[in-house]
Amino acid sequence: MYVRPAAAAAAAFLGFTLTLLGGTASYAATGPGSTTGSAALGSPVVYAHRGASAYAPENTLEAVDLAMRLGFDWVENDVQRTKDGELVVIHDDTLARTTDVEELFPDRKPWKVQDFTAAEIARLDAGSWFGEEYAGAFVPTLREYLDRVQRNQQRLLLEIKKPELYPGIEEQTLKVLGEAGWLDERRVTQRLVVQSFSADCVRIVHRLRPDLVTAFLGTPTVADLPRYAEFTDRINPWHTTISADWVAAVHGLLGAHGKAMEVDTWIVDDAATARKVQAMGVDGIITNAPDVVQEAVGGF
Repeated sequence: MYVRPAAAAAAAFLGFTLTLLGGTASYAATGPGSTTGSAALGSPVVYAHRGASAYAPENTLEAVDLAMRLGFDWVENDVQRTKDGELVVIHDDTLARTTDVEELFPDRKPWKVQDFTAAEIARLDAGSWFGEEYAGAFVPTLREYLDRVQRNQQRLLLEIKKPELYPGIEEQTLKVLGEAGWLDERRVTQRLVVQSFSADCVRIVHRLRPDLVTAFLGTPTVADLPRYAEFTDRINPWHTTISADWVAAVHGLLGAHGKAMEVDTWIVDDAATARKVQAMGVDGIITNAPDVVQEAVGGF
């Protein structure tokens, strides 16, 4: 595994903590039968956004491994679909920003994920754009990603990206999760959350697997929150759009599993903002720099 210098220093600093913990840091369980409990503990759960993406190329196995090395067991990813129906882990609906697709396929503009086969995407370098030391990192399939997260004994916040582009992706995502062993009771209740910016997508996932924890990405008005509570457990907003009163309004509702709804906010990468949203009472913070945020909100 490649480690950038800044991340290596952070990992060295945290090494004694990881030894005491026996490996990957563990945070409170989450799921229909239990909540994160982070508000009560005073320290929000920290999610490594696209892996430890401040220090490694986003959504790669390298970023997942680095999050684990830094002591974070919750990782977030993005799922889209290829031309031949394979689910892959990548944020943008185009390949241009995070791969060398323009060099390998110069005549295929605008380089949409859905216009390339899985085999073609497998040829791409998804690491060099971030740093030469990551040359050769690749765009993982969802199954490859799940296997790595499981190997690392991590937990997954999975985002279904732009479902309007990929009809049926909800069913397909659940199928891959099931085939990879991620829909057993332990993972469903403690180690997996499925989220989307599309309320329809979240609603479909809840209908297909009502035992799954789901989250809606956005900031509904307080008046609209009860509608979302019918099919989701969490509301995950951009941090600039919320207040303590709004967070309290979410917490005041029971979600789809009869538990108090939760709030995981994004993207927070600095200590001051992390402490600000912690004071608002959020349950979780989604961040590219999990080490920075964890230190700000209470440490390991």
